[in-house]
Amino acid sequence: MPVLTPKESASNKVYINESKTQEASGTNAIVQLRSVTKSYPNGCHALLDINLELTKGEFLFITGPSGSGKSTLLKLIYGEELATQGEVIVDGYNLNTTKGDHLSKLRRRIGIVFQDYKLIPQRTVAENVSLVLQAQGYTRKEIQRRLEPALKLVGLVNKANSFPDKLSGGEQQRVSIARAIVGTPPLILADEPTGNLDPDNSWQVIDILQKLNSFGATVIVTTHDENLVRRCNQKVLQIHSGRWVK
Repeated sequence: MPVLTPKESASNKVYINESKTQEASGTNAIVQLRSVTKSYPNGCHALLDINLELTKGEFLFITGPSGSGKSTLLKLIYGEELATQGEVIVDGYNLNTTKGDHLSKLRRRIGIVFQDYKLIPQRTVAENVSLVLQAQGYTRKEIQRRLEPALKLVGLVNKANSFPDKLSGGEQQRVSIARAIVGTPPLILADEPTGNLDPDNSWQVIDILQKLNSFGATVIVTTHDENLVRRCNQKVLQIHSGRWVK
């Protein structure tokens, strides 16, 4: 199993133009974390001096026990939280300075898959998946054009009119994936996507994420399932107590 070594990126020069950055080195990185620390007012350090450079089109597992900092790392990447120190640069945007419309624009380019699915119980599968496109102002015709391929990819075309409580846990997670990718984002973040699933459903979810990666999407998956990681033969980083394990 190949292991990705955290890349020191302090030598790369960055030119900042408002929120968007241009890399002087010509790097093809879509995610860069430079000496990132995340601390909370109570003195707890969730992340300590994290460096990471992820190239467009890569697939990365981030492993570690519960509370090791995996979810915090993803929250920094999609801008839910800000780094206490260091820089987080995603798709050319420096999240230290990206706000308002710029942040909204970036988030439309990131698909997020959560462990607990976060589906709306009163909405059908098709409606749950379509909501993200409605929020982005797509026309009804364009939503319909995008909806079926997304559901087909996750094997749920025949469940389009079902409500979440009529689905298994694996099916609900596949709806979550369809919702995350219906807008064809170049970056997909999956936070413990198999945490509530049995081995067969877990593999089905990871297989879909690997297929999306084969289509060109960059994928980051956090997990504590070492067996699943070994089976996939993808690049891996381990984190423990907020630090990379070398």
